[in-house]
Amino acid sequence: MPQEQYAHRNTMQTSEGPQVYKVGIYGWRKRCLYFFVLLLMILILVNLAMTIWILKVMNFTIDGMGNLRITEKGLKLEGDSEFLKPLYAKEIRSRPGNPLYFQSARNVTVNILNEKTKVLTRLVTGPQAVEAHSQKFEVKTLSGKLLFSADDNEVVVGAERLRVLGAEGTVFPKSIETPNVRADPFKELRLESPTRALVMEAPKGIEINAEAGSLKATCRTELRLESKDGEIMLNSAKIKLPNLPQGSSSSAGSRQKIYELCVCPNGRLFLSQAGTSSTCQINTSVCL
Repeated sequence: MPQEQYAHRNTMQTSEGPQVYKVGIYGWRKRCLYFFVLLLMILILVNLAMTIWILKVMNFTIDGMGNLRITEKGLKLEGDSEFLKPLYAKEIRSRPGNPLYFQSARNVTVNILNEKTKVLTRLVTGPQAVEAHSQKFEVKTLSGKLLFSADDNEVVVGAERLRVLGAEGTVFPKSIETPNVRADPFKELRLESPTRALVMEAPKGIEINAEAGSLKATCRTELRLESKDGEIMLNSAKIKLPNLPQGSSSSAGSRQKIYELCVCPNGRLFLSQAGTSSTCQINTSVCL
């Protein structure tokens, strides 16, 4: 640049003064920016208010949320709780002194699995029945005494007394083994087989005892008392056989009331009017 032009340019800049260049956003852009900043602040305040409201409604605290409390021993639920999906826990128990309720609209099922997730024991409580599926079912007292046990082979009743309160009694389709069968005090005991035979067997004897009443044995056809190797003893102050048949008397007009008890070869008993000697052979027609 020639020296004259450079000096002329410096003289013009000096006469006009320094130029100022403005940096920033002006006009409608500035107003839009302020509007977005204000809208963002409003959204932040609304979000903060909603968060505080949710924490208040859900009862969020340092220890937990709502009825759920986090303690050193685990989770603690106060009040009714509803689980929409499976619950996995090592132990479920109620507060000391309060009962534990399991409520369901249908069934409540408790399963016990092995390492291969195979069901070993299942307890199902439903509206129709309570079912237990296991290899063995036991009921014990607090002291550990067995009250009831059931498995594939047998059912054991370990109580000292088995009471059946049904009006029709107890029906055993097969045999029953017990050391003692007795009724409640002041109640009668009936052993009855309506359509079949009633058989009682014991290797060392059977004792039928009625200490405060009478003993009655009734059948439709025959009542048989049989002893293969021993004897049948009737020990009583009075032995009555009221409906025994009577043989023909030797004299039609005799009023003698002394009779002889006779036994037929088939075991049938009958009465024969006593005489100076045995009259049983005279009335052998009764044995036919």
